[in-house]
Amino acid sequence: MTQDAILGGTAVLLYAAAAILLALRLVRGSIDQLWPKSLPLAIALGAVLLHGLVLYQDLVLPDGLNLGFFNALSLVGWLAAVAVLLASTVGPVENLGIVVLPVSASTALLGLALPSEHVVFHAEPALKSHILLSGLAYALLAMASVQAILLAVQDRALHRGQPGGFVRQLPPLVTMESLLFQMIAGGFIFLSLALLTGFLFLDDIFAQHLVHKTVLSITAWLVFGVLLWGRWRHGWRGRTAMRWTLSGFAALVLAYFGSKLVLELILQR
Repeated sequence: MTQDAILGGTAVLLYAAAAILLALRLVRGSIDQLWPKSLPLAIALGAVLLHGLVLYQDLVLPDGLNLGFFNALSLVGWLAAVAVLLASTVGPVENLGIVVLPVSASTALLGLALPSEHVVFHAEPALKSHILLSGLAYALLAMASVQAILLAVQDRALHRGQPGGFVRQLPPLVTMESLLFQMIAGGFIFLSLALLTGFLFLDDIFAQHLVHKTVLSITAWLVFGVLLWGRWRHGWRGRTAMRWTLSGFAALVLAYFGSKLVLELILQR
């Protein structure tokens, strides 16, 4: 067994352990006397460090960046886990890890089991900044999508007068809404910067192999922009916010991973 397999496998197990502890903590209520939220987050931090080490070795090559499909997927999964950990230090968003951490584990596992290669030779700093900004936008908007689903479930339970089960352990609805739109605003800023750097530094962002990615990314940007405007102007919330958030994120996923799946794994270009 290779060193990457050992480190990556350990990261997957730690991600799973952290997610299980967070889920138990949510379902059973406040059980800080058994373990505080810092315990699963510390375990998740260990997973992130190991995942990052393996990812760096696979991603950064002497002659460029290996942005093969599963490497790119693993990078976004890693960034999402990092975003959850950082956000949990300033707000009550650790419960997002129940969904995000298993997804990060899955991307790490796929990166190990299905190595892929699509080397961007001699990537310039400008291109690296575009890739990083895009990854951060994906990570924050993925968190926002999970938060939107939790918010919709909580809103529905409260309207039915049945705020039982894990819903009772979630932060107040106003706090959940505020956190959702903070994530969307942050993701929108990074997505805006990613699109800007793409227009400035990529040779032809509307080239045949990039046009679908560009159009869908702009579509996602417009969706999130309209949602933020709707929140500011009309106070959009609940199911409306969830629909717009999930629609925008779906467009974003199709923009990059949909086109990348077709080009690399189906057409093998």
